[in-house]
Amino acid sequence: MLPLKDHNPVSRPAVVVPVLIGLNLFVFLFVQPTLRTLGRSDEAAVIEQTQFSACRASIPYEVMHGETVLDAVRDGDLGSDRARIIAAAQGGTVIFPRQGACPDKNVWGSILFSMFLHGGWLHIAGNMLFLWVFGNNVEDRLGRVKFLAFYLLAGTAATYAQSALTPMSATPLVGASGAIAGVLGAYLLLYPHARITTLVIFFFITVWELPAIVVLGLWFVLQVFQQVGSVAGEAGGVAYMAHIGGFVAGMILLLIFRPRPRPQRRVVLPYDI
Repeated sequence: MLPLKDHNPVSRPAVVVPVLIGLNLFVFLFVQPTLRTLGRSDEAAVIEQTQFSACRASIPYEVMHGETVLDAVRDGDLGSDRARIIAAAQGGTVIFPRQGACPDKNVWGSILFSMFLHGGWLHIAGNMLFLWVFGNNVEDRLGRVKFLAFYLLAGTAATYAQSALTPMSATPLVGASGAIAGVLGAYLLLYPHARITTLVIFFFITVWELPAIVVLGLWFVLQVFQQVGSVAGEAGGVAYMAHIGGFVAGMILLLIFRPRPRPQRRVVLPYDI
């Protein structure tokens, strides 16, 4: 199911949501090597992309241990016990830069920066669609400053959830989906009965208007099933635990941030003549 729009008016236009979407697009197009490697599948392009992620993105091992993978595997000592554990956990699919290639990497800063990195066009398009559909109402209830703090905290919680599950993984975590999952969790608590125009693709393709509790509830259940499948080795490549952690964190953070009451819609009655 792909949400297209919600039928849920706001009291004032969103500001933070479009700014976040703009920042994500800017980073994807002009900070990541997206345009430089567009249409290329050669080894040099793959190395540039993966090394950028290794230097800039959050990595579970680094989050849980407080040191970079490059620091952990010093001087090319690939025979160390620690290096073997990391290589086994990763499966050898990440091409790390040479020692000292990114000396300015900050483990904690990379957690925030990872929320603005994406792995491809479909990845960023899907994330930004969900943020656009559901983010404005949550921003409306929290206020702009609180919403920004909420978004970043939910994304941070999502990163820690995934890292705690795979503490020895050297796979970079990229994407805004953990933070956006927090927005979805908050939206579900605030507007469980809001109507969502949804593209449904099953054995047919159609558009239905469904309540948020169905759209977002099924989305969350799917993440749980996908995570179970991933642990069983039947799925991979997506940090489903980050989605789950972000969703739950969004619900908890919403209660902490105490959203303001929903503004009452004014009803204008005609004058009696």
